[in-house]
Amino acid sequence: MADRFGHALVIGASSGIGEALARRLAGEGTRVALVARRQERLEKIAREINAAAGEQRAFTFVHDVLNRDEPPLLLQRIAATLGGLDLVIYAAGILYRPEDGEFNTEKDLEVLEVNLLGAIAWLNPVAERFAALGHGTIVGIGSIAGDRGRAGAPAYNTSKAALATYLEALRNRVSRTGVVVVTIKPGFVKTPMTADLGKLPGAVSADRAARLIVKRMHRRAVTAYIPERWRLISWAVRAVPSWLFRRLGV
Repeated sequence: MADRFGHALVIGASSGIGEALARRLAGEGTRVALVARRQERLEKIAREINAAAGEQRAFTFVHDVLNRDEPPLLLQRIAATLGGLDLVIYAAGILYRPEDGEFNTEKDLEVLEVNLLGAIAWLNPVAERFAALGHGTIVGIGSIAGDRGRAGAPAYNTSKAALATYLEALRNRVSRTGVVVVTIKPGFVKTPMTADLGKLPGAVSADRAARLIVKRMHRRAVTAYIPERWRLISWAVRAVPSWLFRRLGV
């Protein structure tokens, strides 16, 4: 494993995979900036992290990713507070599953705003900063859901597919500068976002997902399925002809 990350920023750190990643990184000794909308939740997580570490390793910054003009200045403030920055993780995301016959443009656009446009608003200035420094790691939390257009959550699928394409393009832009861009595609993970989806076959805890993600980050993976078995599942799903995929109604 490579040396640990010294200074990390996790956007979407108030629950789920983002929270689990922040806790795991801090447990490795990383100074971590926690960014999310919910101030009380962020402060609770930070208190627990700092108490376990016996020192201040977690720092909170309240921010709504819908405010896309804030990231450049907030990024500078975070780097100054941490004393540096070498890892940025975009883990913010929401899921909307329409009812049968429901076509809600407002909700669909909100999913795209949070899952995709928020990522672009953050990772563009991060990539610019890291490219100038000649090092740094960028991680985007996508989903296996982005590998096909499923009927159950069209905007979510679209946002994750577009995020994967954006991360690939970003990787191609900055790879020669020494910057690493990692695309993470989890399968089913037990988080508050998936709590209402019923029983999810093969689901893992957010903590286990975070442990696997950190390993992939240290290894500088390009695209990592979490757990790895989802790579084969994704290949099989993508191989299903479109007419059959429609009939399956997934």
